[in-house]
Amino acid sequence: MSLFSLTGKTAIITGGGSGIGEAISKAFAKQGAKVHVLELHSDKAKSIEEEIQSLGGKAVGHQCDVSNQEETKRVIKSISDKSKIDILINNAGIAHVGNIEGTTEADMDKLYQVNIKGVYNCILSCIETMKVHGGTILNMASIASTIGISDRFAYSMTKGAVLTMTYSIAKDYLDYGIRCNSISPARVHTPFVDNFIKKNYPGTENEMFEKLSKTQPIGRMGKPEEVAHLALYLCSDEASFITGTDFPIDGGYIKLNG
Repeated sequence: MSLFSLTGKTAIITGGGSGIGEAISKAFAKQGAKVHVLELHSDKAKSIEEEIQSLGGKAVGHQCDVSNQEETKRVIKSISDKSKIDILINNAGIAHVGNIEGTTEADMDKLYQVNIKGVYNCILSCIETMKVHGGTILNMASIASTIGISDRFAYSMTKGAVLTMTYSIAKDYLDYGIRCNSISPARVHTPFVDNFIKKNYPGTENEMFEKLSKTQPIGRMGKPEEVAHLALYLCSDEASFITGTDFPIDGGYIKLNG
């Protein structure tokens, strides 16, 4: 058996149809997991399902708004009724740029609903079945969970909550054989980054991309696949001694900047 095999395991990946989530979905399916992708938009869920299946993997796409507890419980129960849930990846999230004065009440509510309540809803929906046989939960935090980043007031608030939820779950469910860790990426090159630059810096996209890339000491942005490989390790049996820990994947940003 190869290292980091997920053969026979069932994984739920929220926001698994694009960016980092898509890379995780593909990596897990390649390693033998049956991947259930929860996406807000049904077309994204169907697209990643079909792509993974075309590559020989096992995948099912589900339309699901993780901020809606009733809907999240219903979708996850439909999965757990057919197989035990071994892995939950809380990847779905939204971003926001702005300091406190540039953050409206609506902004705060929206980020809370997805980035915090969404994680809560998914863990709550999986925890009972995981208590029976154990499992692994991996939350997508951020370097903004632990360090100050300009104009990321609401986003930092939500990712700080994700980090502390990780610690709480790891502590409370240790005796049930449930591991819970988090990953804290710095800037990763995804379609979101490209769209952000195109929207906010028209005509200077290349220059802005280089500037943002060089904010990481290593001199470039991360790749979604690099985050996916870390997620794969942390959710594999090879990482069975690891819980209650956050793993920066940041090109040296936290320790080497300044």
